[in-house]
Amino acid sequence: MTEQNIAAMMDGLGRAARDAARTLARTSGEERNAALAAAAAALRRSSDSILAANERDLASARERGLAAAMLDRLALDPARLAGIAAGLEAIVELPDPLGRVLAEWTRPNGLRIQRVSVPLGVIGMVFESRPNVTADAAGLCLKSGNAVILRGGSESFESSRAIHAAIAGALEACGLPGAAVQLVPTRDRAAVGHLLAMREWIDVVVPRGGKSLIRRVQEDARVPVIGHLEGICHVYLHASADPDMAKAIVLNAKMRRTGICGAAETLLVDREAVERLVPGIVAALVEAGCEVRGDETIRSAADRVVSATEADWSTEYLDAIISARAVDGVEDAIEHIRRHGSGHTESIVADDAAAAEAFLAGVDSAIVLHNASTQFADGGEFGMGAEIGIATGRIHARGPVGAEQLTSYKYVVRGAGQLRP
Repeated sequence: MTEQNIAAMMDGLGRAARDAARTLARTSGEERNAALAAAAAALRRSSDSILAANERDLASARERGLAAAMLDRLALDPARLAGIAAGLEAIVELPDPLGRVLAEWTRPNGLRIQRVSVPLGVIGMVFESRPNVTADAAGLCLKSGNAVILRGGSESFESSRAIHAAIAGALEACGLPGAAVQLVPTRDRAAVGHLLAMREWIDVVVPRGGKSLIRRVQEDARVPVIGHLEGICHVYLHASADPDMAKAIVLNAKMRRTGICGAAETLLVDREAVERLVPGIVAALVEAGCEVRGDETIRSAADRVVSATEADWSTEYLDAIISARAVDGVEDAIEHIRRHGSGHTESIVADDAAAAEAFLAGVDSAIVLHNASTQFADGGEFGMGAEIGIATGRIHARGPVGAEQLTSYKYVVRGAGQLRP
């Protein structure tokens, strides 16, 4: 496609999305839930065509030599597709995020003021190879009354098209505009640049994918962005940590799934507890296939630890590698995280309640945990249903971005003829 054709196509998507958003904003929760349930049913009915489209994507990906981990992200099977449909049904069960009275009060002059939740409007979603994101994003945007323009990765193009077709058809069958959920119909990367600059039509962009994609979105977008660049997550073992709990949490935080943004990348250990905690934890990590890169104190306490460099403290490995460092108490751990972290997720393992509270209060990250794995950094694990990403910014959304986080608010003021003196 020519640049002019892409510009015209994207402008048409944006205009249709804005019209659909105005319609959605006036729908009831029951109407949106009915459409979500219909979309889940449509995905199940379309299973054969969706799986066939996914096989075309997989065949193309294999020809291009994509890594096994990428192929696994891309692959669908009947169980995974059933899980995608069930995810939409789980969103149905969430409370309606719209029309909630967030605060209300009456002024001395009799004016009654309410702060009421409303949709953001039109959301641009840019993501990579996971086809399930097509349904997750569509479901959460529909639940929150937002129209969405989806731009998936080229690897999942056929899968995303098949999933989108089922969902859009279900919306129209329920009397809602199919343009409430649109998919950019080209693999051309120039479409992303247009999406990021569509201030007239797009209210916010949510990127989901690797570091290069998110960096491009954050640097090039001319509309607000909700998301995070890196997940440099820490587990800090306080001197009071129970050794068995510490070992179990570190293993889970690092090794359950090494390629997700909530995976631990750095282990911090109180210096006075290194001899007690580190040998068993390092042995368990190495046995599980993890490379440990440590400072001098960590290396002196355990075998099979390689030397860490300064760059390791600021690296998101997304692999079976973890850096490990001795620190001098809670404040030193907080300072290390402030200096090297990405504001995503941090955990303290401690039996000392005062130390734990000091850490939770002192660490300025989107998610902080006590005696729990960083891999709980997920909207589903927070009871929020699906989520379309983790936000590390301080404006609007922070942490898991679910349906509630895709809303804003307006002020509704009711009077009885009051005039301002």
